[in-house]
Amino acid sequence: MSNLISIVEIPTADFPRAVTFYQAVVNVSIEEVDMDGIQMGVFPGGEGMVNLALIKGANYKPSADGPIVYLHAGTDLQPMLDKIVANGGRVIVPKTEIDPEMGFFAMFMDTEGNRLGLHSSH
Repeated sequence: MSNLISIVEIPTADFPRAVTFYQAVVNVSIEEVDMDGIQMGVFPGGEGMVNLALIKGANYKPSADGPIVYLHAGTDLQPMLDKIVANGGRVIVPKTEIDPEMGFFAMFMDTEGNRLGLHSSH
C-alpha cells in the first residue's frame, strides 16, 4: 500500500467559486463532472497518488471542525500561501517551521469555510 488515504473530498457551498479558488491557488486545471446530481471537481492525479475532489451535494457541508487535509505545496509553501487571500480565502496560521527534518506548514480557510493546510520542505 503506497498511501493509506485514497480519496479526499472537499465539500463546497458554491461549486464554481471553489473551482476558481483552487485552480488559482494550486495552479491546476480541475475537471468538472456531474455524478447523478452531485458536482465534482477532480484534481489531476496519477498512479499511487491520493485522489482529490471538490464536491457539492445535499449531504456535503463545508466545515472548519473536521479532519485537516494538508496540500503538498512543493519545496516552499509561501508562493501558494500568498495566493490564498488574493483569491478569497483567509490565512489562519502563517508559514511556520515544524522542525528542520519535517519542514513547514500553514493553515487556511478556503472560500467555502473549510480549514486546510499546506506543507513544504522549506
